[in-house]
Amino acid sequence: MKILIVEDASATLLVVSKYIERFGAQPIAVNNGEQAISAFRNEQPDMVLLDAMLPDIDGFSVARQMRAHEKPGAWTPIIFLSGMTSDKDLEKGIAAGGDDYLYKPVSEAVLNAKVRAMQRIIQMRTSLVVLARELDTANQELKRLSASDGLTGIANRRFFDEHLSREWRRARRGSGEIAILMCDVDHFKAYNDTYGHQAGDDCLRQVAHKIRDSMERAADLAARYGGEEFVVLLPDTPIAGAHIVAEKLRQTIHALNLPHTGSAHQHVTLSIGIAAMAAGDQNTQQTLIEAADRALYRAKHAGRNLVCRHNPQLDS
Repeated sequence: MKILIVEDASATLLVVSKYIERFGAQPIAVNNGEQAISAFRNEQPDMVLLDAMLPDIDGFSVARQMRAHEKPGAWTPIIFLSGMTSDKDLEKGIAAGGDDYLYKPVSEAVLNAKVRAMQRIIQMRTSLVVLARELDTANQELKRLSASDGLTGIANRRFFDEHLSREWRRARRGSGEIAILMCDVDHFKAYNDTYGHQAGDDCLRQVAHKIRDSMERAADLAARYGGEEFVVLLPDTPIAGAHIVAEKLRQTIHALNLPHTGSAHQHVTLSIGIAAMAAGDQNTQQTLIEAADRALYRAKHAGRNLVCRHNPQLDS
């Protein structure tokens, strides 16, 4: 433990330094305000014993500057040493950033007691800081888990719904369209029946990661919608742009070359339905989702491994 001692009287400085050494701590002795501020910055002491009256800068100003140099969240106990005994002087010291006030001459027993008390406070504060950090980390992890699908690790249905609501509200203030891609792994039940559920889970993970990695913008979102169905949200994207993204995605899954003897294509493929709408009084989030779902239905019934756009006449 390092204790910075700031005292202009050489005899007092020597005596207090000896006290500190006998406590088993390391004294850092200086005799003016400028040296004190420099030592505080460079040595980062665990505690400061600060004379209220110094030859260059008064101790109260030194304390304020020390507090200004502390890192966010840090705290170094400052105990004033002074021959001034009025209540106003004590109040002034505490207001300047001090934590305690001792009258000179300081006895070794009293100083020892004060230092030990401050040590206990430091230890308790450190424990609280560590606990707060651990709690924050746990909360962040809980937040991540609540937003993630347990099997695939990408966003889950709940997070997708929340993200869509935010983007929908934002789109209502602008004039852009929101696009949705509804994606379904073709003949997935047959895949599970043929290769087993463990292989099926691995297939879904690989497909999910490819979909997630295909997102090019921070606002784009890939999520597991349920079962073997995934959804992609593309804010500020017209239907033509969504079609390009969907076709690239279909080809990416096709290129995985995951064997699937239960499919006419002999490997795992995606069917994708897309829709894009402006967020307005005539359209709702549910309208957009249903439109993409109807386009997906048409893609599956047209032979699968296809991308189909929502078409009000065909999807009615």
